[in-house]
Amino acid sequence: MGSRKVTDRQGSDWTGRHVTVAGLGVSGIPAAKVLHGLGAVVTVVNDGDDERARAQAADLEALGITVRLGDGATLPEGTELIVTAPGWKPDKPLFTAAEQAGVPIWGDVELAWRLRGPDAAPWLAVTGTNGKTTTVQMLASILEAAGLRTAAVGNIGVSLLDAVLGEEKYDVLAVELSSYQLHWAPSLRAHSAAVLNLAPDHLDWHGSMEAYAADKGRIYEGNRIACVYNAADRATEDLVREADVEEGCRAIGFTLGTPGPSQLGVVDGILVDRAFVENRQQNAQELAEVCDVNPPAPHNIANALAAAALARAFGVPAKAVRDGLRAFTPDAHRIAHVADLDGVAYVDDSKATNTHAAQASLAAYDSIVWIAGGLAKGATFDELVAESAKRLRGAVLIGADRALIREALARHAPEVPVVDLDRTDTGAMLAAVQEARRLARPGDTVLLAPACASMDMFANYNKRGDAFAQAVRELGT
Repeated sequence: MGSRKVTDRQGSDWTGRHVTVAGLGVSGIPAAKVLHGLGAVVTVVNDGDDERARAQAADLEALGITVRLGDGATLPEGTELIVTAPGWKPDKPLFTAAEQAGVPIWGDVELAWRLRGPDAAPWLAVTGTNGKTTTVQMLASILEAAGLRTAAVGNIGVSLLDAVLGEEKYDVLAVELSSYQLHWAPSLRAHSAAVLNLAPDHLDWHGSMEAYAADKGRIYEGNRIACVYNAADRATEDLVREADVEEGCRAIGFTLGTPGPSQLGVVDGILVDRAFVENRQQNAQELAEVCDVNPPAPHNIANALAAAALARAFGVPAKAVRDGLRAFTPDAHRIAHVADLDGVAYVDDSKATNTHAAQASLAAYDSIVWIAGGLAKGATFDELVAESAKRLRGAVLIGADRALIREALARHAPEVPVVDLDRTDTGAMLAAVQEARRLARPGDTVLLAPACASMDMFANYNKRGDAFAQAVRELGT
């Protein structure tokens, strides 16, 4: 009896093909299962060998997949392709060995792209240092308001493999992509894409700002309809200029000011489109009001404009932009209003895990008692403090690298009172909120915008935000 030929939706034969999957977890496990189902001979390698990894390995081994724990450096013999989790750094010995052996390396996004069927939904893709998840969720809400079958997928937590191989049929996908994912996705070609902003982040992974920007810029390669850029961030426009796109693809800017032709922007509190209208030299289309954006902070209005630009590139009517923005509810810990106490607003932006995000958050309020600190990830804080100093009533610092922020405050905002809490335990958040309340005056905002990662004190930024909200509730009792 002959062996059965197993193909993917593009007709490629995977039977007997030796594939190594690098990393267990949210992308590695689905990739291993999909490839095994296509008939590949799959080996999963993983650096860790803890209890959780052993349980995951047992599940995969029950399917007939080989798993090697505690050995993510050695290239398995016979490997013809590596599919890697996006977080694995390019300089890992496994990848060096693969390159020397001429073995290609894909990420889970690349695998999903190649497994798409001939009638697959086009991708509207979003990347940037900050704002990706919110923009993709706004975009999906707008597309749904237009009556399109869609989903927000990718780095947002919903597997692209599930989206492209599942039974549900989509008209279009709203896809969030990280710089890690783009690094390992060489053949991705989106319908339209946006780079929201660029600021130093993950430089330990990419090696340099230039490499980080280049990986972000991959999202524009081969775009068919529109490359959406931030008119206030020249680096994003430069990436459009450098991209190799299909003939006829347009550069579309978004701005918080009055838009020029081929831009979306804001006029008298109205979001307007001068890109996807007839006679864009003279005409503009009203899309929504600023008050339709939740919350209407400047950086979130920019997110809404980017989402609207991608939706309009796909042919969505103006009414759907307004209806989709009105229907959108942001995720927790993104400039989320927690409470008003004694005339002071308490706002949780724990998601502001880097200086660029914190700067956008601080710019949304006029008088702030700032709670900041955590793991700096190699960041410096002079520019952030210098630009925000005039807004600061006071600052309360927590976390392992708080001294870096304290020193920047001393250099650029010496008149701002600073409370330095020499604590990294989770209970420090209640003390921080209490100190912030002492510094605040009616009309102020106590803002948790740490500008740092959370893992020195909390499991993640969600837990940090939860601790802030709980502390605020305790103040109110």
